[in-house]
Amino acid sequence: MRLSQRAQSAEPFHAMAFGEQAGKLEAAGHHVIRLGLGEPDFGAPPAVRAAMREVMDGRPLPYTPAFGLPALREAIAGFYRDRHGVPIDPARIAVTPGASGALLLAAAATTDPGDEVILADPSYPCNRQLVETFGGTVVTAPTTPGSRYQLDAAAVDRAWTDRTSAVMVASPANPTGTSIPFTELVEVCRRAEARGAWRIIDEIYLDLADPSADGTPPRTILTADPDAIVINSFSKYFGMTGWRLGWCVLPPALVPAVERLAMNYFLCASTPAQIAALSCFTPDSLAVCEARRQELSARRAIALTGLAAIGLPVPVPPDGAFYIYFDVSPTGLTAWEFCRRALAEAHVAVTPGRDFGAQTAESHVRLSYTASQADLREGLNRLATFVRSLPAAT
Repeated sequence: MRLSQRAQSAEPFHAMAFGEQAGKLEAAGHHVIRLGLGEPDFGAPPAVRAAMREVMDGRPLPYTPAFGLPALREAIAGFYRDRHGVPIDPARIAVTPGASGALLLAAAATTDPGDEVILADPSYPCNRQLVETFGGTVVTAPTTPGSRYQLDAAAVDRAWTDRTSAVMVASPANPTGTSIPFTELVEVCRRAEARGAWRIIDEIYLDLADPSADGTPPRTILTADPDAIVINSFSKYFGMTGWRLGWCVLPPALVPAVERLAMNYFLCASTPAQIAALSCFTPDSLAVCEARRQELSARRAIALTGLAAIGLPVPVPPDGAFYIYFDVSPTGLTAWEFCRRALAEAHVAVTPGRDFGAQTAESHVRLSYTASQADLREGLNRLATFVRSLPAAT
């Protein structure tokens, strides 16, 4: 018996490994400040939690259709209409087991062996694994602070070959928390479409991005490219990480094929989670989520101020999500060693750049400002003490 090459070559997700180590320290009695995982500390809105308690009353909870409850798909379409001003046929929406399920379906439906998919470096590591699972080749395009660590049209042109089948963009992005300027995103999509390539746009953090100066919410790519494949989730804006519920918006031509794949891969998303998620779209729940977005903005300011005081540069301040990507080069440590020692000596969990790509693997660290303001300040104070103890700081 042997393991598949796919299983043997899959890279670990180091953020999770550091989280496990943090758990061991906590079990040993230490107070660990967790600034590593992208997991809001708020939990689901109160109405969603109440709906879940109600639905778990012993009633039968059968499978839903593969693409999810019709009522939930209609509610998601209404969210796009009311918040983003774009009409979407609910038939184009697939409810999935987390955004990971949506990304899996997108990769499965668009990637054949030998295809090349362009992603930014740095970017979310699991996307690379999904492309490679279906025999595709990931082409990582180096980015710079000047492009906000995002792809731009010039970077896509440089990475393009006759085997390019798709471009994947996350805006705002993990690990940097930065958004691609909307006009640049539109140009990237326009060039990809003109060459017959798919556009897979991760908008998981879109509704946590800063609004424009007049208060207008950030724009979904669907307003400019209605045939883009758009990925979203209940995990981040709605705070429902462990509920494992996401969705994707598909171009009409992909709907039948993706529905067949969904039937085969996971039948459907969790029935009780879907029923409870209907309560996400009430005025009260949306108001709760907006208040939490503003709280995250306040936490971001605390984290940026704290990192500046420590002397840890942030090349590009984020404008969304809940991540800051900072440079640890001044400490004289690699990113891996910085994270390892910060956890062991200061009991602060952060994530090394090794997860996110080659270019910043040894120099940058991701901080997730999803902890409370009190814990965030305590974690920054501990990091300051840790950095002052290093030879490079003396």
